[in-house]
Amino acid sequence: MIPFNKPYISGNELLYIRDAIAKGKISGNGYYTKKCQSYFEDRFGFHKVLLTTSCTDALEMAALLLDIQEGDEVIVPSYTFVSTANAFVLRGAKIVFADSREDHPGIDEKAIESLITPKTKAIVVVHYAGVACDMDTIMDLANKHGLFVVEDAAQAVQSFYKGKPLGSIGHLSAFSFHETKNIQCGEGGMLVINDEQFAARAEIIWEKGTNRSAFFRGEIDKYGWVDVGSSFLPSELNAAYLYAQLEEMEDIQEKRAQICQEYKEALSGWAEGLGIQIPFIPEFATQNGHMFYLLCKDVAQRSSIIAHLKSKDILSVFHYLSLHKSDFFREKHHGPELPQSDRYTNTLLRLPLFYELDPKAVISALLAYDS
Repeated sequence: MIPFNKPYISGNELLYIRDAIAKGKISGNGYYTKKCQSYFEDRFGFHKVLLTTSCTDALEMAALLLDIQEGDEVIVPSYTFVSTANAFVLRGAKIVFADSREDHPGIDEKAIESLITPKTKAIVVVHYAGVACDMDTIMDLANKHGLFVVEDAAQAVQSFYKGKPLGSIGHLSAFSFHETKNIQCGEGGMLVINDEQFAARAEIIWEKGTNRSAFFRGEIDKYGWVDVGSSFLPSELNAAYLYAQLEEMEDIQEKRAQICQEYKEALSGWAEGLGIQIPFIPEFATQNGHMFYLLCKDVAQRSSIIAHLKSKDILSVFHYLSLHKSDFFREKHHGPELPQSDRYTNTLLRLPLFYELDPKAVISALLAYDS
């Protein structure tokens, strides 16, 4: 069986985990946590980085930092993972769902302004498949209406918008290091703080509402409970594992991009003949090899391709049911129809993509499909 995903192991993970144990501090915010955070700050120019136990936790920290209250409205794309919306629902926000672009599953930037009301507090954008949303348009809207922007960059490590690293543009950004991501540590994430006004408080929220980090730096003589917060920081074992991955980032990204290119070159003609679309990359964006997907004509064709690949021992998957039609939210959605989100729900199919994959078997199986 060719799996959909297989976590990449660089070879130094256990070495660094043993080293973290030998250093005698494994609870978090130690040697490897700081190395990982510095890596991203130095490489991508992020103002401040805090590792988290998941991207979900990073998004929940963002909601706390923005002081989301009962009745605040937050604009979110419907075609996304539940955490993008749930983090703000937990603070009492009313979620206002936006549709996707016609040419890409990312949020339809042109649909956002009509959803803004006096109660709107933030726009959350998702860089689906590591492909940027039109951030100039979004930031202009945010500035015009006095809103905050959160980048859900879960899939977007080392992707760019007009040369700017994704995650560096919004006020706050969240990344994922889940095992399905390019760079992973099983479960993990990262909050990026680009707006200085949130930097000090982010560290307090991260440390259970205490100013313990400042105490450890010798900036205060004792620490205590000063704000709301939770235990958002990961253990040193996760950070040590992650650092081994970061050392191999260039190789990992290059290999995944190569696989995407092989898929594109081999499948473009076949897909066109069957009315299937392959991923579109806007001129302002790059892609980081996070995924390669097909947009089938309809649910029936997608189901048929999944069954065909499975008969060849190849696992392909679809994901994201439009959140505005979910069991939890269906009765709460009073906005417009979101036809593009529903189209991606019904037609998007993800092909296997991982470092060790030789895509030839997947390509061969697909080229043999002609229904």
